[in-house]
Amino acid sequence: MTNDSVRISIAIVKGSVRPNNYTSKATALVVDELERQPDVDVQVIDPGVLNLALPGMTSEGSREQELQATIRNAGGVILATPEYHGSFSSVMKLVIENLGFPSVLSGKPVALLGVAAGRIGAIKSLEHLRSVVSHIGGIVLPGPVSVAGVRGYFDEAGQITDPATDKAIRSVATNLLTYVRSRVCEVRCLEEMVRGKAA
Repeated sequence: MTNDSVRISIAIVKGSVRPNNYTSKATALVVDELERQPDVDVQVIDPGVLNLALPGMTSEGSREQELQATIRNAGGVILATPEYHGSFSSVMKLVIENLGFPSVLSGKPVALLGVAAGRIGAIKSLEHLRSVVSHIGGIVLPGPVSVAGVRGYFDEAGQITDPATDKAIRSVATNLLTYVRSRVCEVRCLEEMVRGKAA
């Protein structure tokens, strides 16, 4: 069952604010893959411009409510993080801390992408991130993508140079869309059909 009127909103959180960071370069491939789909709207969340407050503190000009609204309205979420010191970034943790309690991430399908300069990739960071997201109620999808040796896969212009890595990163988008279309969209279509018959 399909419904051409159903649009899918995907929110992507970039877990790095460093200049010219590889998380953003990898995220750009995911965005490109999503934007090829005519029924998908993409919103990229850059924590560097949100002025988010540390836990228990306030921050003048914080866009916490905007962040929460974007996640709340999304049909699916992608979290992209570098691996720092054996875990996911403090930037990503700050975003998660600003998603409210209960978290607006609760009940959302979440796909994970991790990048690292080292040979073992972002496996540890993705394990930790999976645990935290699951704890707050997010539905973490299987098949997280970890990119090892990420610095060797992009040229100076930020373009991907390895077809296999390009495909792997893009699979974060396609796997999430497959889940959302088969689960979330079908539920919406059924709800609309029931409402139509009731009317």
